[in-house]
Amino acid sequence: MIPIEKLEQIKQRFAFLEAKMSEGSASDDFAALSKEYSDLRPVVEKIQQYQTLLQDIAEAEDMMADPELRELAAEELPALQDSLPALEHAVQLSLIPKDEADERSAILEIRAGTGGDEAALFAGDLLRMYQRYAEDAGWKFEVMEESATELGGLKEAVINVKGQGVFARLKFESGVHRVQRVPVTESGGRVHTSAATVAVLPEAQEVDIDIPASDIRIDTMRASGSGGQHVNTTDSAVRIVHIPTNIMVVSAEKSQHRNREIAMQVLRTRLYDLKRQQADDERAASRKGQVGSGDRSERIRTYNFPQGRLTDHRINLTLYKLDQVMQGDLDEIIDALIADDQAARLAEMDP
Repeated sequence: MIPIEKLEQIKQRFAFLEAKMSEGSASDDFAALSKEYSDLRPVVEKIQQYQTLLQDIAEAEDMMADPELRELAAEELPALQDSLPALEHAVQLSLIPKDEADERSAILEIRAGTGGDEAALFAGDLLRMYQRYAEDAGWKFEVMEESATELGGLKEAVINVKGQGVFARLKFESGVHRVQRVPVTESGGRVHTSAATVAVLPEAQEVDIDIPASDIRIDTMRASGSGGQHVNTTDSAVRIVHIPTNIMVVSAEKSQHRNREIAMQVLRTRLYDLKRQQADDERAASRKGQVGSGDRSERIRTYNFPQGRLTDHRINLTLYKLDQVMQGDLDEIIDALIADDQAARLAEMDP
């Protein structure tokens, strides 16, 4: 049973916000009040549904004592009681503190790990997997930076995935992805184990992170080309170093102006992620090792191609549908990870 006092406090806060907004206020205050009001509205609607259901159950139980109404109550009461657990759970989920970054777009970084050429080929497979998932979700998938190998693999890539709620869906993809398969470079048919790393960062805006010009060093340099007529002959590549943290970002597209934009966007996002990580460490050191810990050195998933098996080690989920997963069918995995995280966060909430 959810404490009624807690629900009444939320409803009172919502009524207060509604009254303040109807009065009108300074623009800055109004924006903050409007955001909180908008966030609370679906919570209050769920609370009202829950309280109405509790009232209906109480009335039906009272009717059971009336001989004339008992038969009607006996028909209604079981259905009302059956619907209570699901609605109560929905209210509990709505009370979980929201991650303000969940609604944002995301910067996705994929890098080949241990395993040489095979690791790079697998990194390329992951890139295509996420691209297909993004396309199915209706998101924009923009490769901002990409470094390929001669065999068609991927050394590293930085992608901007734009859409509503991208970070909420992709944030649990951060970590080490391990692959077990026979590489195309293997003539003996032996299964090799390789790995690639994935980092998912909530996209930062200029208002999130202020970067003084004195804190960065910007260098231009000649971008490496693929040889022949494609060699870049101008100093268009841009490298930005954030001096306080020593974070370095490089962009090597054709346009120097575009490279500056890309590099600053990625730098802001990495600094914003660093800020979030520090806040998480201070607030929830006890959550280390849980799904949402964000430890990118953690092996999170194994893709076993000979057996068509995918295993997510954090939640002990095994699926025998690897072909579909590599085609972008990730919803079952992502939904399970989100559900596990919600269960952990519910367990942490005060009773």
